[in-house]
Amino acid sequence: MFDFPCWSASPLPLAIVEFSIDGWVGAIALFLLAFQIPATAILLSRLFRGLIRRPQLPVAPPTPDLVGAVSVVVPTLNEVDRLSPCLSGLSAQGYELREVTVVDSNSDDGTPDLVKAIARRDPRFRLTVDDPLPPGWVGRPWALHTGFLRSSPGSEWILGIDADTQPQPGLIAALVRAARREEYDLISLSSRFILKSPGELWLQPALLITLIYRFGPPDAAPASPDRVMANGQCFLCRRSVLEALEGYTGARNSFCDDVTLARNAARRGFRVGFLDGSALLKVRMYDGFADTWEGWGRSLDLKDASSAGQLWADMGVLLGVQGLPLPVLLAGLPFLGAGLPPTAVILLGLNGFLFAVRVALCAAIAPSYDLSQARAKWAFWLSPLADPLAVLRLWISATRRPDRWRGRIYTKEEYG
Repeated sequence: MFDFPCWSASPLPLAIVEFSIDGWVGAIALFLLAFQIPATAILLSRLFRGLIRRPQLPVAPPTPDLVGAVSVVVPTLNEVDRLSPCLSGLSAQGYELREVTVVDSNSDDGTPDLVKAIARRDPRFRLTVDDPLPPGWVGRPWALHTGFLRSSPGSEWILGIDADTQPQPGLIAALVRAARREEYDLISLSSRFILKSPGELWLQPALLITLIYRFGPPDAAPASPDRVMANGQCFLCRRSVLEALEGYTGARNSFCDDVTLARNAARRGFRVGFLDGSALLKVRMYDGFADTWEGWGRSLDLKDASSAGQLWADMGVLLGVQGLPLPVLLAGLPFLGAGLPPTAVILLGLNGFLFAVRVALCAAIAPSYDLSQARAKWAFWLSPLADPLAVLRLWISATRRPDRWRGRIYTKEEYG
C-alpha cells in the first residue's frame, strides 16, 4: 500500500512555527521601541529641567509695603463640609489681606451661614451670591469673574483660592513678595495633598505623575505659552492684568480655567510663574478612590487649554512612558530566559528603566503629600502599579466633555 509521510513527526513545521513566533515577537518589539524611544527622550528632557528647579517657596512675614495689597476670591457651591479650614487659614493672614469675597452659587447645604459666621468675627470677609450662570460660561470661572468685578479697586492683586484648600500662615505675603521679586504678573502654587484612604493613596500619585511627565516639575520654564502650567487652587494675578484680559471671559467655557487663563496671559506677553508651594498650601481634594477617579480625572487632560494636536501628542507620550512599561514588563519578563529576540530584550530593558524612573519619582514627590492622617501609608509606594489606570483615565477624559461639575449639569448648548 501507499506510504504517506507523517508530517507531525517532522521537525520542519515546528521550526516554522518557532520562526513565526520569534518573527512576530521581534516585529512587535521593534514597533514598540520605535514608539517608546522618542517618548522616553521627551520625558527625560522634561525631567532634567527639574534638576535645576528652585526649592519650595518659604513662609515670609508681611511687610508694611504689602498693606491691603490683596483681595481674595473664594468660589463656593455646597462646600460646608470642607470650607472651614480654608476660611480659618485666610483669617490667619496678615494685613496684606484687604478682603475675602466668598462668591456662592446658591448653596443649599449651609455654606452661606458658615461664611456669615466668620464675617461676624473678621470684617475682612463678606458673602456675595453670583448671578445666574450666563450661556457659554462654566460655574467656576463665572464665580471668579464675579468676585473680581466686585473686589476693591484699591487692591493691587487678586488671589483666587479654592474652598478645599488650607492656607498656611504667611501664604499671601510669600506669594506677593515672590511675584514682586521675580516680576511675575501672574503666579500660582502647587500644593501639598492631604491623602487618607488606601484607594486615593494608590491612585492620586499616579495621576499627579501624568502632569509631571507632560510639563515637568513646578518652576520648570516652559518652552512656549502653550506649555505654561498653573494651579487654580492658589492663583495670584495683578489687577491690571485681569483688567487687560477682561477678567475671566477668555476662560469662560473652560473646565481648566486656571491653565487657560495663564496661557492666554503668557501669549499676551505677561510673565507667568508656577512655583512649589507645598510649604504654604495644603488641599484635601477628594475622598477615596472613586471620588479621585471621577473628580480629578475629569479635567486633568487640560483639553480646554490645548490644541487637539498638542493634547494627543501628550497622550501618546504618556502612553509610551507611563502606560506601557508595567504591562510590557509583566508580559515579557517570564520569557526572558527563553531565548527572546534581541529587540524584545532591548524593549524589556527600556521598560525596566522607565519603571525604575517612576519608582524613583515616588521619593521625589513624597514631600508634596501630607500622609499624617493616612491609613495604609504603604499604598503610596505602590502607586507605580496604578500608572496604566491613570493613563487610561486621561485617555477617557480626553475623548469626553464633562457634563457635570460641582453639582451643576451642563449641556453642550449652555457652554458652547
